[in-house]
Amino acid sequence: MSYSRELIEPRPAPPVPSKPLNASRVTALAILAIWAALAVAMVWLVITGWDEAKFLRYGPRYLSGLWTTVSLVGIAVILGAILSLPLSFARMSQNRVIGAIAYSYVYVFRGTPLLAQLFLIYYGLGGFRPQLESVGLWWFFREAWYCGLLSLTLNTAAYQAEILRGAIESVPRGQHEGAAALGISKSVAFRKIVLPQALIVALRPYGNEIVLLIKGSAVVAVVTVYDLMGETRYAFSRTFDYQTYLWAAIFYLAIVETLRQVWALLEARLTRHLKR
Repeated sequence: MSYSRELIEPRPAPPVPSKPLNASRVTALAILAIWAALAVAMVWLVITGWDEAKFLRYGPRYLSGLWTTVSLVGIAVILGAILSLPLSFARMSQNRVIGAIAYSYVYVFRGTPLLAQLFLIYYGLGGFRPQLESVGLWWFFREAWYCGLLSLTLNTAAYQAEILRGAIESVPRGQHEGAAALGISKSVAFRKIVLPQALIVALRPYGNEIVLLIKGSAVVAVVTVYDLMGETRYAFSRTFDYQTYLWAAIFYLAIVETLRQVWALLEARLTRHLKR
């Protein structure tokens, strides 16, 4: 039997089939065109309506409000992460009482608006001033900043607990069994095997939660906290210029985009071993 030693000549890749226009594609292109036109209009309005006097007067206040927003959200995220760890364990507990308490906490804070939670803490607990003074806690609840921090912390802790619980339960059971077969204790296996894998799974939902918290933190302006939105409301009340809110939107977009880039780098760093 003879075999041919001639190689098959290389051939070009098949042409990519063209996608015909249909109703859905036309609608999508129209929506994109509308958004592009709105973006161009916003840029044009910023350029044509630029007022240097207002910028010099209210610019420092915007930077002060920006710092208040960043610090408020940053501290709330850290405290919420600390609180979410025992809360997620309580959600996974076999004890029905502990599980029910944790479930009720998560259910309430995820099922009610953040603004309502803020009002209940700032205005509701303010009605218990004598009791709070007797236990030495009135200094905390009389300040709007602390009440805003507490409401953001309790709210994000509920969401972070569910994110962490889902991530931990997503780790295959074989990881636990393999660690037990090697004689590794449960605590060490959790810290060095289960938790690192769970954090990789939870990384992107954590980023989404922080972005939502940044945008949701604007509600603290309602209780006289001069964050970015609070300073924006102050500037608008003095100038009645709609561009004050436009500048606030630009600042929020800058914060979110910076966080998105940082989170993408962090995710690429932590998942580099998964890339082929």
